[in-house]
Amino acid sequence: MKAVRLIGMVAIAVGITLYISTPAWANKSETKIEAPETAAKGSEITVKLTVTHNANSAIHYTEWLYVQVNGKEVARWDFGSKKPEDATFTREIKVKVDGDLEIKAKANCNMHGSANEAVVKVTAK
Repeated sequence: MKAVRLIGMVAIAVGITLYISTPAWANKSETKIEAPETAAKGSEITVKLTVTHNANSAIHYTEWLYVQVNGKEVARWDFGSKKPEDATFTREIKVKVDGDLEIKAKANCNMHGSANEAVVKVTAK
């Protein structure tokens, strides 16, 4: 009976420890976009995406990242078995400025989902 009680107490302690410690390392993938506020019409701009995710292991990682410009998907990375290189990583794309742009990007953790859909606007001059 003491062994059963001890096992139960250990299981509870482990469960509490995991519950308390999980938020420190398990989170949703978060995306940030860097792009100029204005650009000349007809020019090409560089859009930098930074994804932050407090893990990158065999079972917990950023699963995908996409970029949309004016509602159309223009880039997508599906990581699957080829995990991102680090917990924080960047990607860059080139976008032609034919008019005002609304750029959206979103990344997704395979276990916890997405923290945000980042949005920036670029005004064409």
